Amino acid sequence: MSKLKPRERDAIVQALRAGVVPKLGLRHIQVGRVREIGELVRDIDRISDGGSAIRFIIGEYGSGKTFFMNLIRLVALEKGLVVMSADLAPDRRIHATGGQARGLYAEMARNLSTRTKPDGGALASVVERFVSQAHRDAEQLDSPTSSVIRERLGYFEELTGGFEFAEVIRRYWEGHETGDDELKSAALRWLRGEFATRTDARKMLGVRTIIDDASVYDHLKLMSAFVCEAGYKGLLVGLDEMVNLYKLTSSQARNANYEQILRILNDVLQGSAENLGFLMGGTPEFLLNTRRGLYSYEALQSRLAENTFARDGLVDLSGPVVRLASLTPEDLFVLLANVRRVMQDDTNALPDEALEAFMAHCSDRIGEAYFRTPRNTVTAFVNLLSVLEQNPGIEWSDLVEKIEVSEDLGEDMSEIDETIGNQTQADDDLISFKL
Repeated sequence: MSKLKPRERDAIVQALRAGVVPKLGLRHIQVGRVREIGELVRDIDRISDGGSAIRFIIGEYGSGKTFFMNLIRLVALEKGLVVMSADLAPDRRIHATGGQARGLYAEMARNLSTRTKPDGGALASVVERFVSQAHRDAEQLDSPTSSVIRERLGYFEELTGGFEFAEVIRRYWEGHETGDDELKSAALRWLRGEFATRTDARKMLGVRTIIDDASVYDHLKLMSAFVCEAGYKGLLVGLDEMVNLYKLTSSQARNANYEQILRILNDVLQGSAENLGFLMGGTPEFLLNTRRGLYSYEALQSRLAENTFARDGLVDLSGPVVRLASLTPEDLFVLLANVRRVMQDDTNALPDEALEAFMAHCSDRIGEAYFRTPRNTVTAFVNLLSVLEQNPGIEWSDLVEKIEVSEDLGEDMSEIDETIGNQTQADDDLISFKL
C-alpha cells in the first residue's frame, strides 16, 4: 500500500469524525465490495472506448453509497476520464423551469475534476489544454490557430447547442491571444452555466443562447465530446442525494425529473451517448417506492426491474441498478484496522482485542446495524482513538463501555405527506410562488 501523506491523514480523520466521506486517501481505508468495484471499472473502460454507461448506486443511509461513488470517481480520474459531480438539493435538480437544473449544472461544472486537479475547479485547465494543443498543431501545420480550433470543433455544430459551444471556445482563444482576461473569464462563466440571461451572454460573448434548464443534458453530451477533443478519455457524471427528487411535493415536478432520467437511460442503453457515464446515488426508497420513487414512473420501473433469477444469494451486477451489499462483520473489522493504521503509529496502536471489544459493544447497542450501516460506528471509533491520543494515561478498556453509538436512521421522511405528493401542481416553477 502506498505511503500515507500527512494531508491525506488529516483529511480522512476530519471527514470520518464528521460522518462524511473524505475526498482524499480513500484507498487507505477501502474494504469489501470487490465485485461491485470490478463491474464499475469495466464501465469506465467502456466509456474510454467510446461507449456509455449508467448506474444507480442504491444503499441505505450510512451504508457507504457516497464512499463507493467517490472511490469510483478516483478510479475514473486515474484512468484519464474527467469527472463532473454534484449533490442534488431543493435548488438543484435534473429538470426544472425555475433555474434549478441550471444550478445543478453550474455546481457540476465547478466540481469538474481531472487527475491533476482532483478537488474540482479544473474546467479552465481543460479548456487551456484544448487551445494549447490546437496552437501546437497549428504551428506544425503552419496555419492559424483559430482555423485549427474551428476545424476540430466543426462537427459540434451538428449537435444540439454545439454551434454556440464552439463559438465560446473560439472566444476563449481570442481572449487568450489578445491577453483579454475578461473575455476568457466570460467564456468560462458561460461554460459553467453561470449566465442567467441571454442578454448578458450576447453582450459579453456575442452568442445568442446560454445553458438553461432545458439544455443541461445536451451540454453534458457536448462536454463529453469536448473533453475527448482535449485529450481525455471521456466524462463521468456523478449525482448523489437523488432522494431529493423523491421529496419533491409536486407529482408533476417529480415526473418531469424522472422523464429526464428516462431520456438519459434510453440514450445510454441504446448507445446514442458516447464517452459518457452516469452514477446516481440514492436510497432503496428513492428507487422502489411506487408512489414517489423511480418505480412510480412505469417506463423506468420496467427498465430498472431486478433480474428475477438473481435470488437466494445469486447476484447480477450487469443491470443499471447496483444494490450495495452490506459489509460483513469481518469487513468492518478490517475497516476499523485500516482507520487504526491511519490514526496511530505501530508503537501505540490499539490491540486487536480492543477492536473486538468495541464491535461487541456496538452489537449489544444497535444489533447488526453496526456493520450494515457503518457510518456511526466508524465515527464513534474515530472519537475513541482521538480521546486515547490526547489522554495518554487512560486505558481503552475504561472507555469502550461508555461509548454512545446509535443506529443511523437517515433523514426523517415522516414529514413527506403522500397526499400532497399526489396532487397536481399547475407548474413546477410556481410551487414556491408567493404574493
